Amino acid sequence: MTEIVTKEPALSVESLSVTFATDAGPVNAVSDVSFEVFPGEVLAVVGESGSGKSVSSRTAMGLLPPTAQVRGLVRLGTNKITSMSERELTALRGGAVSMVFQEPGSALDPLFTAGFQIGEALRAHTSMSKKDARARAVELLRMVGLPDPEQRVDFYPHELSGGQKQRVVIAIAIACEPKVIIADEPTTALDVTVQAEILDLLCDLRDRIGSAIVLITHNMGVVADMADRVVVMKDGRCVETAPVDELFAHPKQAYTKALLAAVPHLGTGGDLHSGPAVAAGAAEQILEVSGLTVEFPGALGRPNFKAVDNVSITIASGETLGLVGESGSGKSTIGRCVAALQKPTSGVIEIHGQDISGLRERQLKPIRRRFGFVFQDPATSMNPRLTVGECIAEPLIVHKVVKGQALRDRVEKLLDDVQLPKGARARYPHELSGGQRQRASLARALALDPDLLVADEPTSALDVSVQAKVLELFEQLQQECKFACLFISHDLAVVDLLADRVAVLCNGALIEEGTRSQILHAPTQEYTKRLVAAVPVPDPVEQRRRRAEALAGRAGGV
Repeated sequence: MTEIVTKEPALSVESLSVTFATDAGPVNAVSDVSFEVFPGEVLAVVGESGSGKSVSSRTAMGLLPPTAQVRGLVRLGTNKITSMSERELTALRGGAVSMVFQEPGSALDPLFTAGFQIGEALRAHTSMSKKDARARAVELLRMVGLPDPEQRVDFYPHELSGGQKQRVVIAIAIACEPKVIIADEPTTALDVTVQAEILDLLCDLRDRIGSAIVLITHNMGVVADMADRVVVMKDGRCVETAPVDELFAHPKQAYTKALLAAVPHLGTGGDLHSGPAVAAGAAEQILEVSGLTVEFPGALGRPNFKAVDNVSITIASGETLGLVGESGSGKSTIGRCVAALQKPTSGVIEIHGQDISGLRERQLKPIRRRFGFVFQDPATSMNPRLTVGECIAEPLIVHKVVKGQALRDRVEKLLDDVQLPKGARARYPHELSGGQRQRASLARALALDPDLLVADEPTSALDVSVQAKVLELFEQLQQECKFACLFISHDLAVVDLLADRVAVLCNGALIEEGTRSQILHAPTQEYTKRLVAAVPVPDPVEQRRRRAEALAGRAGGV
Protein backbone atom coordinates (compact mmCIF):
# COMPACT_ATOMS: atom_id res chain seq x y z
CA MET A 1 0.00 0.00 0.00
CA THR A 2 1.05 3.58 -0.56
CA GLU A 3 2.67 5.69 2.11
CA ILE A 4 0.97 9.11 2.36
CA VAL A 5 3.60 11.86 2.51
CA THR A 6 1.44 14.99 2.46
CA LYS A 7 -1.16 16.33 4.87
CA GLU A 8 -3.00 18.37 2.21
CA PRO A 9 -5.94 16.29 0.80
CA ALA A 10 -6.44 16.15 -2.98
CA LEU A 11 -10.21 15.88 -2.40
CA SER A 12 -12.19 16.52 0.76
CA VAL A 13 -15.91 16.18 1.45
CA GLU A 14 -17.22 17.96 4.55
CA SER A 15 -20.71 17.48 6.06
CA LEU A 16 -22.24 16.74 2.65
CA SER A 17 -26.01 16.21 2.39
CA VAL A 18 -27.88 15.71 -0.90
CA THR A 19 -31.67 15.58 -1.34
CA PHE A 20 -33.46 14.80 -4.63
CA ALA A 21 -36.92 16.09 -5.48
CA THR A 22 -38.99 13.29 -7.10
CA ASP A 23 -42.66 12.85 -8.01
CA ALA A 24 -42.98 10.51 -5.03
CA GLY A 25 -41.52 13.15 -2.64
CA PRO A 26 -38.01 14.18 -1.51
CA VAL A 27 -35.36 11.45 -1.29
CA ASN A 28 -32.46 11.96 1.13
CA ALA A 29 -29.61 10.29 -0.77
CA VAL A 30 -26.68 11.50 1.39
CA SER A 31 -26.75 12.76 4.98
CA ASP A 32 -23.80 14.51 6.68
CA VAL A 33 -21.02 12.57 4.91
CA SER A 34 -17.35 13.54 5.44
CA PHE A 35 -14.19 11.94 4.04
CA GLU A 36 -10.92 12.94 2.36
CA VAL A 37 -8.40 11.35 0.02
CA PHE A 38 -4.72 12.32 -0.29
CA PRO A 39 -2.40 12.37 -3.33
CA GLY A 40 -1.12 8.88 -4.06
CA GLU A 41 -3.86 7.26 -1.93
CA VAL A 42 -6.68 4.92 -2.91
CA LEU A 43 -9.84 5.44 -0.84
CA ALA A 44 -12.49 2.76 -1.35
CA VAL A 45 -16.13 3.69 -0.77
CA VAL A 46 -18.28 0.59 -0.23
CA GLY A 47 -21.85 -0.07 0.78
CA GLU A 48 -25.17 -1.35 -0.49
CA SER A 49 -26.75 -0.23 -3.73
CA GLY A 50 -28.51 3.10 -3.08
CA SER A 51 -26.36 3.92 -0.02
CA GLY A 52 -25.16 7.21 -1.56
CA LYS A 53 -21.70 6.09 -2.77
CA SER A 54 -22.05 7.41 -6.32
CA VAL A 55 -24.02 10.54 -5.34
CA SER A 56 -21.42 11.72 -2.82
CA SER A 57 -18.62 11.29 -5.36
CA ARG A 58 -20.51 12.80 -8.33
CA THR A 59 -20.90 15.95 -6.25
CA ALA A 60 -17.12 16.35 -6.52
CA MET A 61 -17.53 16.89 -10.28
CA GLY A 62 -20.74 18.91 -10.13
CA LEU A 63 -22.59 16.17 -12.01
CA LEU A 64 -25.82 16.09 -10.02
CA PRO A 65 -29.11 16.90 -11.81
CA PRO A 66 -31.04 20.16 -11.22
CA THR A 67 -33.44 18.29 -8.90
CA ALA A 68 -30.60 17.84 -6.36
CA GLN A 69 -30.28 20.13 -3.34
CA VAL A 70 -26.72 20.12 -1.97
CA ARG A 71 -25.58 21.22 1.49
CA GLY A 72 -22.01 21.01 2.76
CA LEU A 73 -18.60 21.58 1.18
CA VAL A 74 -16.54 19.67 -1.41
CA ARG A 75 -12.96 20.82 -2.11
CA LEU A 76 -10.68 19.73 -4.94
CA GLY A 77 -7.29 20.87 -3.63
CA THR A 78 -8.05 24.53 -2.82
CA ASN A 79 -11.03 24.81 -5.22
CA LYS A 80 -14.52 24.84 -3.68
CA ILE A 81 -16.47 22.61 -6.08
CA THR A 82 -19.86 23.27 -4.47
CA SER A 83 -19.67 27.02 -5.16
CA MET A 84 -18.28 26.86 -8.74
CA SER A 85 -20.10 27.95 -11.90
CA GLU A 86 -20.76 25.48 -14.74
CA ARG A 87 -17.97 27.08 -16.85
CA GLU A 88 -15.43 26.66 -14.02
CA LEU A 89 -16.49 23.04 -13.50
CA THR A 90 -16.16 22.28 -17.23
CA ALA A 91 -12.53 23.47 -17.10
CA LEU A 92 -11.80 21.03 -14.24
CA ARG A 93 -13.67 17.95 -15.52
CA GLY A 94 -11.44 15.55 -17.38
CA GLY A 95 -8.34 17.58 -16.53
CA ALA A 96 -7.81 17.97 -12.78
CA VAL A 97 -10.53 15.46 -11.89
CA SER A 98 -12.05 12.69 -14.00
CA MET A 99 -14.60 9.95 -13.53
CA VAL A 100 -15.01 6.36 -14.68
CA PHE A 101 -18.77 5.91 -14.90
CA GLN A 102 -20.69 2.86 -13.72
CA GLU A 103 -22.57 2.19 -16.97
CA PRO A 104 -20.36 2.64 -20.06
CA GLY A 105 -23.31 2.09 -22.40
CA SER A 106 -24.89 5.36 -21.30
CA ALA A 107 -21.60 7.24 -20.65
CA LEU A 108 -20.38 6.96 -24.26
CA ASP A 109 -21.94 8.96 -27.12
CA PRO A 110 -23.40 6.47 -29.65
CA LEU A 111 -22.84 8.91 -32.56
CA PHE A 112 -19.03 9.11 -32.25
CA THR A 113 -16.22 6.55 -32.43
CA ALA A 114 -14.15 5.53 -29.41
CA GLY A 115 -11.11 7.35 -30.82
CA PHE A 116 -13.02 10.59 -31.37
CA GLN A 117 -14.32 10.59 -27.78
CA ILE A 118 -10.85 9.99 -26.31
CA GLY A 119 -9.42 12.68 -28.60
CA GLU A 120 -12.19 15.08 -27.53
CA ALA A 121 -11.05 14.75 -23.89
CA LEU A 122 -7.40 15.29 -24.86
CA ARG A 123 -8.02 18.34 -27.06
CA ALA A 124 -10.33 19.98 -24.50
CA HIS A 125 -7.43 20.29 -22.03
CA THR A 126 -4.34 20.44 -24.28
CA SER A 127 -3.28 22.05 -27.57
CA MET A 128 -2.86 18.61 -29.19
CA SER A 129 -3.55 18.27 -32.94
CA LYS A 130 -6.16 15.83 -34.28
CA LYS A 131 -3.43 13.53 -35.62
CA ASP A 132 -1.55 13.46 -32.30
CA ALA A 133 -4.81 12.98 -30.38
CA ARG A 134 -5.66 9.94 -32.52
CA ALA A 135 -2.18 8.45 -32.00
CA ARG A 136 -2.52 9.03 -28.23
CA ALA A 137 -6.01 7.46 -28.30
CA VAL A 138 -4.56 4.28 -29.86
CA GLU A 139 -1.81 4.27 -27.19
CA LEU A 140 -4.39 4.68 -24.38
CA LEU A 141 -6.58 1.88 -25.78
CA ARG A 142 -3.51 -0.37 -25.84
CA MET A 143 -2.73 0.62 -22.22
CA VAL A 144 -6.23 -0.42 -21.06
CA GLY A 145 -5.95 -3.79 -22.80
CA LEU A 146 -8.32 -3.31 -25.76
CA PRO A 147 -7.34 -5.88 -28.41
CA ASP A 148 -6.38 -4.59 -31.87
CA PRO A 149 -6.53 -0.88 -30.87
CA GLU A 150 -5.48 0.41 -34.31
CA GLN A 151 -8.76 -0.93 -35.75
CA ARG A 152 -11.04 -0.55 -32.72
CA VAL A 153 -10.17 3.14 -32.31
CA ASP A 154 -12.63 3.67 -35.22
CA PHE A 155 -15.38 1.48 -33.72
CA TYR A 156 -18.63 2.98 -32.46
CA PRO A 157 -19.79 2.02 -28.92
CA HIS A 158 -22.43 -0.44 -30.20
CA GLU A 159 -19.67 -2.39 -32.00
CA LEU A 160 -17.86 -3.09 -28.71
CA SER A 161 -18.73 -5.57 -25.94
CA GLY A 162 -19.71 -4.31 -22.47
CA GLY A 163 -16.21 -4.88 -21.10
CA GLN A 164 -14.60 -3.21 -24.11
CA LYS A 165 -16.84 -0.14 -23.66
CA GLN A 166 -15.73 0.04 -20.02
CA ARG A 167 -12.08 0.06 -21.13
CA VAL A 168 -12.80 2.97 -23.50
CA VAL A 169 -14.39 4.92 -20.58
CA ILE A 170 -11.28 4.25 -18.46
CA ALA A 171 -9.03 5.42 -21.33
CA ILE A 172 -10.99 8.71 -21.50
CA ALA A 173 -10.70 9.15 -17.71
CA ILE A 174 -6.91 8.70 -17.59
CA ALA A 175 -6.19 10.56 -20.85
CA CYS A 176 -5.07 13.83 -19.19
CA GLU A 177 -3.46 12.17 -16.14
CA PRO A 178 -5.79 13.85 -13.60
CA LYS A 179 -4.94 14.61 -9.97
CA VAL A 180 -8.11 12.86 -8.77
CA ILE A 181 -9.78 9.88 -10.44
CA ILE A 182 -13.27 8.94 -9.24
CA ALA A 183 -13.76 5.35 -10.34
CA ASP A 184 -17.43 4.34 -10.00
CA GLU A 185 -17.43 0.53 -10.32
CA PRO A 186 -14.49 0.64 -12.81
CA THR A 187 -14.22 -3.15 -13.16
CA THR A 188 -17.91 -4.11 -12.99
CA ALA A 189 -18.17 -5.07 -16.68
CA LEU A 190 -14.69 -6.59 -16.92
CA ASP A 191 -13.62 -10.22 -16.82
CA VAL A 192 -11.12 -11.19 -14.12
CA THR A 193 -7.98 -11.16 -16.29
CA VAL A 194 -8.71 -7.70 -17.73
CA GLN A 195 -9.82 -6.54 -14.26
CA ALA A 196 -6.35 -7.43 -12.95
CA GLU A 197 -4.75 -5.47 -15.83
CA ILE A 198 -6.97 -2.39 -15.19
CA LEU A 199 -6.17 -2.44 -11.45
CA ASP A 200 -2.46 -2.63 -12.34
CA LEU A 201 -2.97 0.34 -14.67
CA LEU A 202 -4.69 2.44 -11.97
CA CYS A 203 -1.96 1.51 -9.47
CA ASP A 204 0.70 2.51 -12.02
CA LEU A 205 -1.01 5.88 -12.61
CA ARG A 206 -1.18 6.47 -8.86
CA ASP A 207 2.50 5.62 -8.40
CA ARG A 208 3.70 7.55 -11.48
CA ILE A 209 1.87 10.87 -11.16
CA GLY A 210 0.53 10.65 -7.59
CA SER A 211 -3.15 10.57 -8.58
CA ALA A 212 -5.62 10.24 -5.72
CA ILE A 213 -8.21 7.57 -6.49
CA VAL A 214 -11.71 7.34 -5.03
CA LEU A 215 -12.76 3.76 -5.75
CA ILE A 216 -16.50 3.13 -5.52
CA THR A 217 -17.08 -0.61 -5.67
CA HIS A 218 -18.99 -3.57 -4.28
CA ASN A 219 -16.18 -6.01 -5.12
CA MET A 220 -14.38 -6.62 -1.83
CA GLY A 221 -11.59 -8.48 -3.66
CA VAL A 222 -10.82 -5.26 -5.56
CA VAL A 223 -10.93 -3.30 -2.28
CA ALA A 224 -8.45 -5.74 -0.69
CA ASP A 225 -6.20 -5.48 -3.75
CA MET A 226 -6.08 -1.70 -4.18
CA ALA A 227 -7.34 0.34 -1.23
CA ASP A 228 -5.33 2.11 1.46
CA ARG A 229 -8.39 3.16 3.46
CA VAL A 230 -12.07 2.19 3.29
CA VAL A 231 -15.25 4.20 3.92
CA VAL A 232 -18.36 2.06 4.56
CA MET A 233 -21.72 3.72 3.76
CA LYS A 234 -25.26 2.72 4.66
CA ASP A 235 -28.50 4.63 4.02
CA GLY A 236 -26.59 7.74 2.94
CA ARG A 237 -24.33 7.90 6.01
CA CYS A 238 -20.74 6.86 6.80
CA VAL A 239 -20.88 4.03 9.33
CA GLU A 240 -17.17 3.14 9.48
CA THR A 241 -13.81 4.41 8.18
CA ALA A 242 -10.61 2.40 8.68
CA PRO A 243 -7.32 1.34 7.03
CA VAL A 244 -7.95 -1.64 4.74
CA ASP A 245 -6.05 -4.23 6.82
CA GLU A 246 -7.87 -3.20 9.99
CA LEU A 247 -11.30 -3.23 8.33
CA PHE A 248 -10.92 -6.76 6.95
CA ALA A 249 -9.28 -8.17 10.09
CA HIS A 250 -11.26 -6.37 12.80
CA PRO A 251 -14.46 -4.67 11.51
CA LYS A 252 -16.16 -2.72 14.30
CA GLN A 253 -19.73 -2.21 13.03
CA ALA A 254 -22.24 -5.05 12.68
CA TYR A 255 -23.13 -3.82 9.18
CA THR A 256 -19.47 -4.03 8.04
CA LYS A 257 -19.24 -7.58 9.44
CA ALA A 258 -22.41 -8.56 7.53
CA LEU A 259 -21.04 -6.98 4.35
CA LEU A 260 -17.80 -8.98 4.57
CA ALA A 261 -19.67 -12.18 5.43
CA ALA A 262 -21.77 -11.85 2.24
CA VAL A 263 -18.71 -11.83 -0.09
CA PRO A 264 -18.75 -14.92 -2.36
CA HIS A 265 -15.50 -16.96 -2.35
CA LEU A 266 -14.39 -19.26 -5.15
CA GLY A 267 -14.64 -22.78 -3.72
CA THR A 268 -17.77 -22.32 -1.54
CA GLY A 269 -20.33 -23.01 -4.28
CA GLY A 270 -21.85 -25.98 -2.50
CA ASP A 271 -22.98 -23.77 0.38
CA LEU A 272 -25.74 -22.20 -1.75
CA HIS A 273 -26.34 -24.44 -4.74
CA SER A 274 -27.99 -27.79 -4.09
CA GLY A 275 -27.75 -29.09 -7.66
CA PRO A 276 -30.24 -29.05 -10.55
CA ALA A 277 -33.86 -28.26 -9.61
CA VAL A 278 -35.01 -31.33 -11.59
CA ALA A 279 -33.51 -34.83 -11.21
CA ALA A 280 -31.22 -35.70 -14.13
CA GLY A 281 -33.42 -38.58 -15.37
CA ALA A 282 -36.64 -36.54 -15.29
CA ALA A 283 -35.22 -33.33 -16.77
CA GLU A 284 -36.63 -32.22 -20.13
CA GLN A 285 -34.19 -30.69 -22.63
CA ILE A 286 -35.16 -27.00 -22.85
CA LEU A 287 -32.34 -25.57 -24.98
CA GLU A 288 -30.16 -27.27 -27.58
CA VAL A 289 -27.67 -25.22 -29.61
CA SER A 290 -25.73 -26.96 -32.40
CA GLY A 291 -22.89 -25.52 -34.48
CA LEU A 292 -23.78 -21.89 -33.72
CA THR A 293 -21.71 -19.41 -35.73
CA VAL A 294 -22.19 -15.63 -35.79
CA GLU A 295 -20.28 -13.31 -38.09
CA PHE A 296 -20.50 -9.52 -38.24
CA PRO A 297 -19.56 -7.60 -41.41
CA GLY A 298 -16.21 -5.86 -41.21
CA ALA A 299 -15.60 -2.25 -42.14
CA LEU A 300 -14.93 -1.37 -45.79
CA GLY A 301 -12.16 -3.59 -47.12
CA ARG A 302 -11.92 -5.71 -43.95
CA PRO A 303 -12.97 -9.35 -43.53
CA ASN A 304 -16.01 -10.40 -41.51
CA PHE A 305 -15.55 -10.64 -37.75
CA LYS A 306 -16.42 -14.09 -36.34
CA ALA A 307 -17.90 -13.42 -32.86
CA VAL A 308 -19.07 -17.03 -32.25
CA ASP A 309 -17.36 -20.04 -33.84
CA ASN A 310 -19.20 -23.40 -34.06
CA VAL A 311 -20.52 -23.52 -30.46
CA SER A 312 -22.79 -26.33 -29.22
CA ILE A 313 -24.45 -26.37 -25.77
CA THR A 314 -27.50 -27.95 -24.09
CA ILE A 315 -29.50 -27.00 -20.98
CA ALA A 316 -32.19 -29.11 -19.28
CA SER A 317 -35.09 -27.88 -17.15
CA GLY A 318 -34.01 -26.79 -13.68
CA GLU A 319 -30.35 -26.68 -14.74
CA THR A 320 -27.96 -23.71 -14.83
CA LEU A 321 -25.15 -23.54 -17.37
CA GLY A 322 -22.51 -20.92 -16.53
CA LEU A 323 -20.97 -19.33 -19.63
CA VAL A 324 -17.62 -17.69 -18.82
CA GLY A 325 -14.76 -16.11 -20.74
CA GLU A 326 -13.00 -12.82 -21.30
CA SER A 327 -14.72 -9.67 -22.50
CA GLY A 328 -15.42 -9.96 -26.24
CA SER A 329 -15.29 -13.79 -26.24
CA GLY A 330 -18.86 -14.06 -27.58
CA LYS A 331 -20.78 -14.75 -24.36
CA SER A 332 -23.44 -12.04 -24.81
CA THR A 333 -23.79 -12.78 -28.54
CA ILE A 334 -24.67 -16.41 -27.75
CA GLY A 335 -27.19 -15.18 -25.14
CA ARG A 336 -28.81 -12.82 -27.66
CA CYS A 337 -29.05 -15.61 -30.27
CA VAL A 338 -30.69 -17.93 -27.73
CA ALA A 339 -33.24 -15.21 -26.89
CA ALA A 340 -33.88 -14.63 -30.64
CA LEU A 341 -32.51 -11.08 -30.44
CA GLN A 342 -29.68 -11.83 -32.89
CA LYS A 343 -29.84 -13.87 -36.11
CA PRO A 344 -27.09 -16.51 -36.33
CA THR A 345 -24.99 -16.88 -39.50
CA SER A 346 -25.34 -20.66 -39.25
CA GLY A 347 -26.31 -23.34 -36.76
CA VAL A 348 -29.48 -24.54 -35.03
CA ILE A 349 -31.12 -23.18 -31.84
CA GLU A 350 -33.92 -25.37 -30.49
CA ILE A 351 -36.28 -24.40 -27.63
CA HIS A 352 -38.40 -27.39 -26.55
CA GLY A 353 -37.34 -29.09 -29.80
CA GLN A 354 -38.48 -26.20 -32.05
CA ASP A 355 -35.84 -24.49 -34.19
CA ILE A 356 -36.17 -20.72 -33.63
CA SER A 357 -33.15 -19.55 -35.63
CA GLY A 358 -35.11 -18.94 -38.85
CA LEU A 359 -38.47 -17.75 -37.45
CA ARG A 360 -39.99 -14.35 -38.21
CA GLU A 361 -40.93 -11.80 -35.53
CA ARG A 362 -44.65 -12.70 -35.58
CA GLN A 363 -43.85 -16.41 -35.19
CA LEU A 364 -41.42 -15.62 -32.33
CA LYS A 365 -43.90 -13.64 -30.20
CA PRO A 366 -45.67 -16.61 -28.52
CA ILE A 367 -42.28 -18.36 -28.03
CA ARG A 368 -40.70 -15.25 -26.44
CA ARG A 369 -43.22 -15.56 -23.61
CA ARG A 370 -41.38 -18.73 -22.55
CA PHE A 371 -38.04 -17.07 -21.85
CA GLY A 372 -36.77 -14.02 -19.97
CA PHE A 373 -33.63 -11.95 -20.48
CA VAL A 374 -31.62 -9.97 -17.93
CA PHE A 375 -29.48 -7.52 -19.90
CA GLN A 376 -25.89 -6.57 -19.07
CA ASP A 377 -26.56 -2.82 -18.96
CA PRO A 378 -29.82 -1.98 -17.13
CA ALA A 379 -29.57 1.75 -17.92
CA THR A 380 -30.00 1.21 -21.66
CA SER A 381 -32.39 -1.78 -21.49
CA MET A 382 -35.20 0.03 -19.64
CA ASN A 383 -37.49 2.59 -21.30
CA PRO A 384 -36.62 5.97 -19.73
CA ARG A 385 -40.17 7.26 -20.40
CA LEU A 386 -41.82 4.54 -18.30
CA THR A 387 -41.79 4.23 -14.52
CA VAL A 388 -40.10 1.16 -13.02
CA GLY A 389 -43.53 -0.35 -12.28
CA GLU A 390 -44.60 0.14 -15.91
CA CYS A 391 -41.33 -1.42 -17.19
CA ILE A 392 -41.92 -4.55 -15.08
CA ALA A 393 -45.61 -4.70 -16.09
CA GLU A 394 -44.87 -4.34 -19.83
CA PRO A 395 -44.28 -8.06 -20.65
CA LEU A 396 -47.44 -8.98 -18.69
CA ILE A 397 -49.45 -6.44 -20.73
CA VAL A 398 -47.88 -7.37 -24.11
CA HIS A 399 -48.70 -11.06 -23.62
CA LYS A 400 -52.12 -10.27 -22.03
CA VAL A 401 -51.43 -12.32 -18.90
CA VAL A 402 -53.14 -10.16 -16.26
CA LYS A 403 -54.66 -6.68 -16.00
CA GLY A 404 -56.17 -4.25 -13.51
CA GLN A 405 -55.61 -4.93 -9.80
CA ALA A 406 -54.08 -8.37 -10.48
CA LEU A 407 -51.41 -6.68 -12.61
CA ARG A 408 -50.60 -4.16 -9.87
CA ASP A 409 -50.41 -6.95 -7.26
CA ARG A 410 -48.09 -8.99 -9.48
CA VAL A 411 -45.75 -6.00 -9.98
CA GLU A 412 -45.69 -5.33 -6.21
CA LYS A 413 -44.77 -8.97 -5.52
CA LEU A 414 -41.96 -8.90 -8.11
CA LEU A 415 -40.57 -5.68 -6.57
CA ASP A 416 -40.63 -7.33 -3.13
CA ASP A 417 -38.94 -10.48 -4.49
CA VAL A 418 -35.92 -8.50 -5.72
CA GLN A 419 -35.65 -6.36 -2.55
CA LEU A 420 -36.65 -3.01 -4.08
CA PRO A 421 -38.22 -0.38 -1.78
CA LYS A 422 -41.96 0.39 -1.95
CA GLY A 423 -41.47 3.80 -3.59
CA ALA A 424 -39.43 2.34 -6.48
CA ARG A 425 -42.56 1.46 -8.48
CA ALA A 426 -43.40 5.14 -9.14
CA ARG A 427 -39.82 6.23 -9.91
CA TYR A 428 -38.23 6.43 -13.33
CA PRO A 429 -35.15 4.29 -14.15
CA HIS A 430 -32.74 7.27 -13.93
CA GLU A 431 -33.94 7.91 -10.34
CA LEU A 432 -32.63 4.52 -9.18
CA SER A 433 -29.04 3.56 -8.45
CA GLY A 434 -27.25 1.17 -10.83
CA GLY A 435 -27.84 -1.81 -8.56
CA GLN A 436 -31.52 -0.97 -8.10
CA ARG A 437 -31.97 -0.76 -11.88
CA GLN A 438 -30.41 -4.22 -12.24
CA ARG A 439 -32.85 -5.61 -9.67
CA ALA A 440 -35.76 -4.06 -11.59
CA SER A 441 -34.37 -5.71 -14.76
CA LEU A 442 -34.33 -9.09 -12.98
CA ALA A 443 -37.94 -8.58 -11.80
CA ARG A 444 -39.03 -7.86 -15.40
CA ALA A 445 -37.28 -11.02 -16.68
CA LEU A 446 -39.09 -13.18 -14.11
CA ALA A 447 -42.52 -11.58 -14.72
CA LEU A 448 -43.77 -14.29 -17.12
CA ASP A 449 -42.45 -17.31 -15.14
CA PRO A 450 -40.12 -18.30 -18.02
CA ASP A 451 -39.02 -21.83 -19.03
CA LEU A 452 -35.59 -20.44 -19.98
CA LEU A 453 -33.85 -17.46 -18.41
CA VAL A 454 -30.88 -15.88 -20.19
CA ALA A 455 -29.03 -13.89 -17.53
CA ASP A 456 -26.28 -11.68 -18.98
CA GLU A 457 -24.18 -10.47 -16.02
CA PRO A 458 -27.31 -10.27 -13.78
CA THR A 459 -25.42 -9.47 -10.57
CA SER A 460 -22.63 -7.30 -12.03
CA ALA A 461 -24.12 -4.04 -10.68
CA LEU A 462 -25.14 -5.42 -7.29
CA ASP A 463 -23.29 -4.91 -4.02
CA VAL A 464 -22.28 -8.08 -2.19
CA SER A 465 -25.06 -8.12 0.41
CA VAL A 466 -27.84 -7.58 -2.16
CA GLN A 467 -26.04 -9.95 -4.57
CA ALA A 468 -26.15 -12.66 -1.90
CA LYS A 469 -29.91 -12.07 -1.40
CA VAL A 470 -30.61 -12.02 -5.16
CA LEU A 471 -28.59 -15.21 -5.72
CA GLU A 472 -30.50 -16.92 -2.91
CA LEU A 473 -33.75 -15.68 -4.47
CA PHE A 474 -32.56 -16.87 -7.89
CA GLU A 475 -31.79 -20.33 -6.49
CA GLN A 476 -35.13 -20.45 -4.64
CA LEU A 477 -37.13 -19.39 -7.73
CA GLN A 478 -35.33 -21.94 -9.88
CA GLN A 479 -36.12 -24.71 -7.39
CA GLU A 480 -39.80 -23.62 -7.42
CA CYS A 481 -40.28 -22.79 -11.13
CA LYS A 482 -37.81 -25.33 -12.60
CA PHE A 483 -36.64 -22.92 -15.33
CA ALA A 484 -33.46 -23.61 -17.27
CA CYS A 485 -30.85 -20.86 -17.08
CA LEU A 486 -28.01 -19.70 -19.30
CA PHE A 487 -25.95 -17.71 -16.79
CA ILE A 488 -23.41 -15.44 -18.50
CA SER A 489 -20.83 -13.97 -16.14
CA HIS A 490 -17.20 -13.00 -15.70
CA ASP A 491 -17.49 -13.39 -11.89
CA LEU A 492 -16.28 -16.95 -11.34
CA ALA A 493 -17.20 -16.88 -7.62
CA VAL A 494 -20.85 -16.21 -8.57
CA VAL A 495 -20.76 -18.91 -11.26
CA ASP A 496 -19.38 -21.27 -8.60
CA LEU A 497 -22.39 -20.45 -6.41
CA LEU A 498 -25.09 -21.05 -9.04
CA ALA A 499 -23.96 -23.18 -11.98
CA ASP A 500 -24.38 -26.95 -12.39
CA ARG A 501 -22.14 -27.00 -15.46
CA VAL A 502 -19.65 -24.45 -16.81
CA ALA A 503 -18.68 -23.71 -20.43
CA VAL A 504 -15.54 -21.65 -21.16
CA LEU A 505 -15.32 -19.43 -24.26
CA CYS A 506 -12.16 -18.03 -25.83
CA ASN A 507 -12.30 -15.86 -28.98
CA GLY A 508 -15.78 -17.14 -29.81
CA ALA A 509 -14.90 -20.86 -29.53
CA LEU A 510 -15.89 -23.31 -26.78
CA ILE A 511 -12.61 -24.61 -25.35
CA GLU A 512 -13.73 -26.46 -22.21
CA GLU A 513 -17.01 -27.70 -20.72
CA GLY A 514 -17.80 -29.78 -17.66
CA THR A 515 -19.25 -29.78 -14.16
CA ARG A 516 -18.65 -26.80 -11.88
CA SER A 517 -16.03 -28.64 -9.81
CA GLN A 518 -14.19 -29.90 -12.92
CA ILE A 519 -13.86 -26.50 -14.60
CA LEU A 520 -13.39 -24.16 -11.61
CA HIS A 521 -11.36 -26.41 -9.31
CA ALA A 522 -9.46 -28.71 -11.71
CA PRO A 523 -9.28 -27.00 -15.11
CA THR A 524 -7.29 -28.66 -17.89
CA GLN A 525 -6.90 -25.75 -20.34
CA GLU A 526 -4.22 -23.10 -19.70
CA TYR A 527 -6.69 -20.31 -20.52
CA THR A 528 -9.15 -21.55 -17.87
CA LYS A 529 -6.35 -21.84 -15.32
CA ARG A 530 -5.41 -18.21 -16.00
CA LEU A 531 -9.04 -17.09 -15.52
CA VAL A 532 -9.31 -18.89 -12.16
CA ALA A 533 -5.92 -17.58 -10.96
CA ALA A 534 -6.92 -13.96 -11.70
CA VAL A 535 -9.94 -13.96 -9.33
CA PRO A 536 -9.18 -11.45 -6.51
CA VAL A 537 -9.72 -12.67 -2.94
CA PRO A 538 -11.20 -10.47 -0.17
CA ASP A 539 -8.02 -10.54 1.90
CA PRO A 540 -5.56 -7.61 1.63
CA VAL A 541 -2.59 -9.62 2.96
CA GLU A 542 -3.17 -12.45 0.44
CA GLN A 543 -3.72 -9.96 -2.40
CA ARG A 544 -0.41 -8.20 -1.61
CA ARG A 545 1.36 -11.58 -1.62
CA ARG A 546 -0.20 -12.49 -4.99
CA ARG A 547 0.62 -9.06 -6.49
CA ALA A 548 4.27 -9.38 -5.30
CA GLU A 549 4.47 -12.88 -6.85
CA ALA A 550 3.04 -11.60 -10.14
CA LEU A 551 5.55 -8.71 -10.23
CA ALA A 552 8.41 -11.10 -9.46
CA GLY A 553 7.18 -13.43 -12.22
CA ARG A 554 7.04 -10.58 -14.74
CA ALA A 555 10.51 -9.34 -13.69
CA GLY A 556 11.90 -12.87 -14.05
CA GLY A 557 10.40 -13.20 -17.51
CA VAL A 558 12.03 -9.99 -18.79
